Amino acid sequence: MERGPMSAVDQPAPNLDIAEWVQGPSSNIDQERGNVILIEVFQVNCPGCFLGGIPESIQTYLTFKGQPLKVWGMATAFEDYGLNNLENLRKLLDTGEVVGQTLKYMMEQNQLSMGRLQYFIPFPVAWDNVVKRSRKTTDEEVMNFVHRDFADFDVLTQPTQESIKQQVRSYLDQKEFDARTFDQYGFRGTPSTLIIDKKGILRHKLFGSGLNLESLVEPLLKE
Repeated sequence: MERGPMSAVDQPAPNLDIAEWVQGPSSNIDQERGNVILIEVFQVNCPGCFLGGIPESIQTYLTFKGQPLKVWGMATAFEDYGLNNLENLRKLLDTGEVVGQTLKYMMEQNQLSMGRLQYFIPFPVAWDNVVKRSRKTTDEEVMNFVHRDFADFDVLTQPTQESIKQQVRSYLDQKEFDARTFDQYGFRGTPSTLIIDKKGILRHKLFGSGLNLESLVEPLLKE
């Protein structure tokens, strides 16, 4: 399956390519016109997602509860596929059990109770469409990756550009799986956050935590 251009801010947000809604009712972006949508993108094996990204989205959900805001979680996998998988996502949502580096770091930070999260995720959570990679790496895919991760690529010397492209192609050739929504939106990693306005336009694509999400959502609710 060939991939289109990565989704851009201030352009219509494409629907999520979801394998399964693991918690809560299923929906998608085109079904929520009139609502602002906040999507917290995380991996199960991602300490920063559970220490920062997800709690921030929960706080935003609680702050604007009753207003035209939909908050969703979307678990994905672009690495550590033995831990970032549907089975461990189910355990997380059913029992609060965490794994891998998330377990290690949250234990060190005294953020677990009997090995489980001290909070629950109150909004719907989906599993990205993570599929076995079978296609050959294309030039377009290499350049999408390059421009996502190397902002100054176009001003680098020709030999440096060629070296970067070769490294990226080697990485993609060895990659085991594609995560459809993660790739479509061109995320840099997790945690990441999408904020979509009432007309379905992608207004913010954010990486990391400590993003003051409430200040970004509030003006869109007033539009």
